[in-house]
Amino acid sequence: MAFLALDTSTEHLSLALTTPTGIVARDWHVGQRHAEHSLPYLEALLIETGIAREQIEGVAYGMGPGSFTGLRIGCGIAQGLAFGLGVPLIGICTLEALAAQVDGDRAYVCLDARMNQVYVAAYERDGSRWHEVIPPTLADPDAVPLPDTDGWIGLGSGFAAYGDALTGHLGAHLASTLPDRFPRAVEILTLALPRFAAGEALAPHDAPLLYLRDKVALKTHERPKK
Repeated sequence: MAFLALDTSTEHLSLALTTPTGIVARDWHVGQRHAEHSLPYLEALLIETGIAREQIEGVAYGMGPGSFTGLRIGCGIAQGLAFGLGVPLIGICTLEALAAQVDGDRAYVCLDARMNQVYVAAYERDGSRWHEVIPPTLADPDAVPLPDTDGWIGLGSGFAAYGDALTGHLGAHLASTLPDRFPRAVEILTLALPRFAAGEALAPHDAPLLYLRDKVALKTHERPKK
């Protein structure tokens, strides 16, 4: 029995696989080359762990938000594997997967959405799960939703790209920031396993994606002047 997770929502390719000795996870910075590297790196991970593809009983993937192209690649790979193996899928929000990297109980997550905006959400730990306090949304860095309480750990590439605007707006609500964090398959898999066990998985053709934005590029006149 094995479960696989993958994430291609950012410039990183992230894979994780359950094995008899625990979860084995690998992350690579691949830029925009997810389509080229995903399947070869997956094959290498299967060989490394000694897991046959036919042993995979479920596939989890980062369903967004994130890079439009990256999300479509990741979902397509997950669907193809699930169809071929006859196994179900679970999509995990990339922002929740980011929150799961926090050791504390409050995570304020911001991913760089390009076009001078961020994908943002806030989560509080509720036992073994994360409770959504601010749902995933798209916002300008200086107008992100404010939580009602303090002591939040801010994390994600939004804080690397728009740190001054975010910290200035959030102010005392933030306890610290982790701007170098990105969604990883290991947290996606950890969040997905109890959902597989609870029967929450979907058929491959029902795999969802969470875009939050239909428009994926600025027109020439909308771009900031240099």
